[in-house]
Amino acid sequence: MNDKLIIGKIEGNERGYAFLIPENGGEDYFISHSDLCGALHGDIVVAKKKDATGKRTTARVTEIKQRGIKKIVGTFQAVKSGGFVICDDKKFFEDVYVPYKLSKKAKTGDKVVCEINFYPKGTNPEGEIVEILGRQFNRNTEVKSICIANGIDIPFRKETIKACELLSSEISEKEIKLRRDFRNDITVTIDGEDAKDFDDAICVKLLDNGDFLLGVHIADVSHYVTENSVIDAEAYNRGTSVYFPELVVPMLPERLCNDLCSLKEGVDRLTLSCIMRVNKNGEVIDNEIVPSIIRSKARMTYTEVFAILNGDENASKKYDENIIKMLKYADTLCGILMNKRDERGSIDLDVKEAQITINKGKVEIYERERNRAHKMIEEFMILANETVAEYAFYLNLPFIYRIHEKPTVEKMERLTEFLKGLGVNRKWHIDNVYPKDFQSLLALFETERKNLAPMVNRVTLRSMQKAKYYPENEGHFGLSSKCYCHFTSPIRRYPDLVVHRILKYFLSGNQDAEEKFSDFVYSASSQSGNKERSAETAERAVDDYYKILYLSDKIGQEFKGVISGVQNFGFFVELPNTAEGIVKIDTILGKDYKFDEKNFKLYNSKNCYKLGQEVEIIVANADLTNKRAEFMLKDSYLRLTKNMRVVK
Repeated sequence: MNDKLIIGKIEGNERGYAFLIPENGGEDYFISHSDLCGALHGDIVVAKKKDATGKRTTARVTEIKQRGIKKIVGTFQAVKSGGFVICDDKKFFEDVYVPYKLSKKAKTGDKVVCEINFYPKGTNPEGEIVEILGRQFNRNTEVKSICIANGIDIPFRKETIKACELLSSEISEKEIKLRRDFRNDITVTIDGEDAKDFDDAICVKLLDNGDFLLGVHIADVSHYVTENSVIDAEAYNRGTSVYFPELVVPMLPERLCNDLCSLKEGVDRLTLSCIMRVNKNGEVIDNEIVPSIIRSKARMTYTEVFAILNGDENASKKYDENIIKMLKYADTLCGILMNKRDERGSIDLDVKEAQITINKGKVEIYERERNRAHKMIEEFMILANETVAEYAFYLNLPFIYRIHEKPTVEKMERLTEFLKGLGVNRKWHIDNVYPKDFQSLLALFETERKNLAPMVNRVTLRSMQKAKYYPENEGHFGLSSKCYCHFTSPIRRYPDLVVHRILKYFLSGNQDAEEKFSDFVYSASSQSGNKERSAETAERAVDDYYKILYLSDKIGQEFKGVISGVQNFGFFVELPNTAEGIVKIDTILGKDYKFDEKNFKLYNSKNCYKLGQEVEIIVANADLTNKRAEFMLKDSYLRLTKNMRVVK
């Protein structure tokens, strides 16, 4: 092929231009609207490199090899001859024309699913409405639209539901004899107040020599979701449960996740248990993974456990003294494990998460709480995940690991430059950085420059790679762990279910796990990773929508916030509850602002606005259509409104 021709994927922009992402890697190419020649977001094209003009490397599309998006979700706008569908994803910048006879009588303002079936030259693509989802701005409709746009199925297939209904709730004596019986142990579940499925339980014992015996008991979903079954096929396709403020789209039907596989208080449940003997230094000196049966002694909440650990007598009165004693052992062990992880360099990024609730139809947003009870369960689950991963690794079993790679050199260069702008020079090797390097960096700002800590946490997170599923062990950089997997949530994550299935197969005495699972762990890793990314995109989009709803009720109100992102067109401000809006550069007092990309700041001779800076803003607009909020700096807003009063 001509060296000026490039094959790649089009990534659109709402302003009508696009970028070409070459399939063989390398830099992206800018493509103006006139040079797209009918290509749209998601298309695979052949393009010709143009002669360089200015800073941008540009190209022109010469051939559309494959259309990337054949179905869109959007809002219908009626005209006499039919209507147009305006895609929710603004990267797909062309409206799709729908003739009246193919419109299903959709009305202006309906959210619809539109299938594209024709791409006329020089004009809008054409399609037909295949489903009307409901009215625009209705919360349920908006969430459903986001799900469909991201390939997330809400209702289960009828055959899956039927297969679940046929599952027996009885546990036979024969099955019990095949398992380790922990029903007399003090096992409890600890979850949020609104949790409906309980897939992990813990038990901690203090041994005579001062060691701890930690039991992490996980619902044995693989007992019910058998390989190649109808239920398994749908779980594979879904990959993960998806969580929204008013809706959960589960990986498994309710019969399983809220009943048969939920570790309910006082009910016998099948589990797969990781039993670990941990010494005073936090080292696992012995472990055992066994199919088991438990009977949870209590369904506890993080709030209750935190109160008990803080000596709340009223909270303690609700539970047997043996449970209280067990929790105190667990708290001591948690502290030991936290210190152990800290010593080895595990990175604990303190990044705020939103808790979104609906109260009498109004959106309320709070910063999600993480107390010591949360950390206790987190520590125990991390230890179980590491122990199981090491077990599989040393046995050379085919497996799905959770890996986290080192940051790239490019990202480390940007982080280093950013820190220099703060007056911090790090003596690290950017091509071979260690978790402890990040740990010491974060500790510096937590102790000496606390006002900058949230900003540094955010920039550090951006410099990291994303964790992913992979069938080969490459360690987990963020946790500073040599070996890690996901074992603890098979109700809501497909990789955990596969891990259980492989472990049980091996523990049953089978020696051909390599032959049976070696190919499958590759496909399951890839599929689960794709579904995880889709779920994260959908969850983020829904959260952003609810945040805009929240801000739409706050127009004209004043807030303090922190600059969370800086671009050449303005900067983003995050409020304490994580709601976010943009302050456009043309609304800021003063002229001739320059953008410093390396140091994340906008500045002129008088003013400077940079990442992490606290500012006072007024909510100016909340655009529900485009899901964007606009803020104005308080002084700019007051100057503007004063001038408006003078003119009036």
